[in-house]
Amino acid sequence: MATYNKRGYKTPKEKEEKDTAFLEDVKVDEKDSTTAGVFNSLDQTASKTEEWVAKNQKYIFGVVAAIALVTVSYLLYQKFIVEPKEAEAATEMFEAQQNFQKAIDATTSTDSLFNLALKGSKDKLGFIEIADKFSGTAAGNLANYYAGIAYLNTGKNAEAIASLENFKSKDVILSVLAVGAIGDAYSQKKQPNEALSQYVKASEMNKNDLTTPRFLLKAGQTSLALGKKADALKYFTEIKEKYESSPEGSSIDAMIGLAQ
Repeated sequence: MATYNKRGYKTPKEKEEKDTAFLEDVKVDEKDSTTAGVFNSLDQTASKTEEWVAKNQKYIFGVVAAIALVTVSYLLYQKFIVEPKEAEAATEMFEAQQNFQKAIDATTSTDSLFNLALKGSKDKLGFIEIADKFSGTAAGNLANYYAGIAYLNTGKNAEAIASLENFKSKDVILSVLAVGAIGDAYSQKKQPNEALSQYVKASEMNKNDLTTPRFLLKAGQTSLALGKKADALKYFTEIKEKYESSPEGSSIDAMIGLAQ
């Protein structure tokens, strides 16, 4: 019987050698390769971009320099102009705010205190000058609100409207109160339709439990005075349904009765 030496056995190489020879005979034409075409296209695009940058580098550097200059100028303006101006305005506001609060708390001579808050004294500015001198600052803007309320409390309704219209705020309470105060000024001027418009606007702004029922009530009362009972009932009913726990809600049933 035939035998073989297992330890010395070697796998035939004939097939392996044929496969290797076959691979050597296969040549990939780089020009026909899709990948090569893509890379060639990218190379050409890159070259064109480099050429464009080289031709326009003065313009590019000019734009970059301009952007940098604007950015630096803005930062310097904020640091050396705006911030010191804000601080000065806030300091000037302190005395005027003190006089305003005294007027709010006082039971007599309120007009003189409101006027002091508005016009200031010899060495202290009032809200009128602060709003003008520091226009563009947060304190200057807030001075418009204070001035408007001070004017309103001294019966200067046209001035109150002008000041309050100059006040701009994202504060959810102050922004509404300013609009409602304009309504009060129109009401004091015996212009109920204009007042109603402001009260409705205030009631629809930044819905909350503090200001919304307040101006819904004023809108309802003004509507009643104008003979618009259906509108008045709508405003009173909204208080009843959504803000019954508010101070305005405590007597809303009586108001609804008047509107029905």
